Amino acid sequence: MRKFNCNEEEVKQLIDRVVRRTMEMDFTWNWSCGVAFYGISKAWEVTKNQDYIDYLVHWVDEYLELGLPPMMVNACAMGHTMLTLHEATGDAKYLDLALMKAEYLRKDAIRFGEGVFQHTVSSKNDFPEQAWADTLFMAAYFLLRLGFKLDNKEYIEDALNQFYWHEEFLQDTKTNLFYHAWDNVRGDHLSGIYWGRANAWAAYTMAQAHKMLNPFMPMWMQLGGAVGDQLSSLVRLQSPNGLWRTVLNDESSYEETSASAGIAAAMTIYAHPLHQNYMAKAYEGILANIDDDGSVRNVSAGTAVMHSVEDYKVISKKRLQGWGQGLTLAYLVALLQNTKVVSAI
Repeated sequence: MRKFNCNEEEVKQLIDRVVRRTMEMDFTWNWSCGVAFYGISKAWEVTKNQDYIDYLVHWVDEYLELGLPPMMVNACAMGHTMLTLHEATGDAKYLDLALMKAEYLRKDAIRFGEGVFQHTVSSKNDFPEQAWADTLFMAAYFLLRLGFKLDNKEYIEDALNQFYWHEEFLQDTKTNLFYHAWDNVRGDHLSGIYWGRANAWAAYTMAQAHKMLNPFMPMWMQLGGAVGDQLSSLVRLQSPNGLWRTVLNDESSYEETSASAGIAAAMTIYAHPLHQNYMAKAYEGILANIDDDGSVRNVSAGTAVMHSVEDYKVISKKRLQGWGQGLTLAYLVALLQNTKVVSAI
């Protein structure tokens, strides 16, 4: 087994292509934008390209003039960008926006059980007492990042409580894969599907959160065990093309790039020494789905908890999606931050 290395210049060129294409997309202040801009924000972290920050500042400031939409859990994904803009510009208004979202989560977001965020995609009570894996990225990971930035123990504890219960509800103890959702009223996982992107949300955020904690925090071991077990199962479901399918354990299900990017990013961050070959295959597979203009292809559309496997398999993958761009950028950035990079000869 050879250790997987990537070419730094190639990865940076890919990042710039994907960022430039993402900048040409029209977004609203919602989760798709939140994931896409998270990717651009991560790209700035490793490149310090001022163009990326200038674009985000212009977009956010223009939207603030128009007025923000009502709060909801999914749109808290935009908080990630506010953290980066505050770091890059020092402007307190971006930190204030992040705090506004955090206080909404703390005081107003709908919860059930042991304080678990109910997944909401609008200002309505969309999915009563349902926990979705998506919420780990949109809310829990954001709240954890802000908590560490401000040394706010309440934010950190609340975020880790979300990770604890989402793992309890969603990770199958037999397969170690994550279900798409849990319905606390019914007491089941609805259709019980191991959806690819749900596993990406879980794996990526747990890998990132695990890096932020220390061994003296009880959740450090729990998160490490959860993501380690999950990745151990996921590597065995990788397709010959280096990707993962939209229904992970159904070989007739199509390969899906956003799930693959999120899973590959988690694998890169977690960095198990015996995963080198899987990492190399994932790199080839994901690059094959990035067009010359930076468009990330074969990304499934927004997906509710569908009624059957067949319903997941017919979700369209023809259009460009913000989460495809953002998760691919998160993966490319993870390569630069967590693997040995080599310069072009």
